[in-house]
This record gives sequence, structure tokens and C-alpha cells, in this order.
Amino acid sequence: MRRFGQLINVRPDSIAEYERMHAAPWPGVIAQIRRSNIRNYTIFREGTHLFAYFEYFGDDFEADMAAMAADPETRRWWSLMDAMQDPLPDREPGTWWKTIREVFHTD
Repeated sequence: MRRFGQLINVRPDSIAEYERMHAAPWPGVIAQIRRSNIRNYTIFREGTHLFAYFEYFGDDFEADMAAMAADPETRRWWSLMDAMQDPLPDREPGTWWKTIREVFHTD
């Protein structure tokens, strides 16, 4: 299992809509997240900052993320979410959320 932490900003005028959409996410998107071997996916918000955490239980992260990106319902969801977000300028090229390094964990 691999743990991931990610950062992005939500546009101030989109906070209410972003939270409304995430209060009732589309079932197909949730199903694709599970098919892509992601568990314990959580998004936190502080002001306009979003922090996402998830655990990956698969064997081929790149293939699972490609399958998620190819799913039509997930792509529609992302297009709506992307319009509400401002990615961080120092994220890795080709990514939307900035993945941050884990420095500590305990169970």
C-alpha cells in the first residue's frame, strides 16, 4: 500500500459548489476510484486550500491512473472540478494536483 498527499486550491467563488458536489459524488466516479485501487480517499479544506489523502492498493499505479483518466464519467466529473480549482504553479509537469512527500506515518 502507498499513501499519497496532494494539494490544490479551490476558487473562492466555487467553494460552496465544490463542497455540494462532493457531498453527493456521482456513483460511477466512486466506482472508478475503487476499480483504480484507491481507498480511504479524503479531501480536507482550509480556506481555499484543499488537501487530499488516499491509499493505493494496486500493483501498477500508472495503469490504474490511466484507466481512471480514460473513464468517461470520471472525465466529465474532472472537467467540472477543474473549473473550480487553481493548481499550484510548482506541481510536477503533466499533473493537476501537487503530490507532496510523506515524512511521517504511524499506525
